[in-house]
Amino acid sequence: MTEAAAPVLNYIPYEDFLGSVRKLSRLLASDSWKADFIIGIGRGGLVPAVYISHELQVPMLSIDHSSKVPGFADELLGKVADKSTTGTRLLFVDDINDSGGTIVYIRNLLAENGCNPDNLRFAVLKDNCRSKARVDYTAEVIDRAEDKRWFVFPWEAVMTAETLAEEAVAVPERLS
Repeated sequence: MTEAAAPVLNYIPYEDFLGSVRKLSRLLASDSWKADFIIGIGRGGLVPAVYISHELQVPMLSIDHSSKVPGFADELLGKVADKSTTGTRLLFVDDINDSGGTIVYIRNLLAENGCNPDNLRFAVLKDNCRSKARVDYTAEVIDRAEDKRWFVFPWEAVMTAETLAEEAVAVPERLS
């Protein structure tokens, strides 16, 4: 990797993360739509989902979309889609809506399993306004056409800068 190609790593301080979680929680608390379950999208959405679950006193479930291991996302999404048909309201939480790929995938899978879209919402800490997916709640809007930073959330800060840069370069569409 050349020096010019190295991503700009933007380490998010814990206090800023906590502020974003509290902002999301306030938005959720003030809305007339109330979640029956908060669902953390693994890996990045798990930590924010736990915090929001505690703050709002709403039970949390989790799915592990990032691992791509059968049985840890798709099958569970089918089960939660079924819950929505009986009126259960589901709030999915992720750290960032960057390209929109994760949210589009989850929405499509939920729809294929009969999810009632009226009982479904998405919340993220950071929302790329150019994403192919829209979310219902966000703490901060970014524009990837202008903002090329690679956001490093507090739970990722234990990774080496080299590993973080490798992850960033693996998805060049987010940086270019």
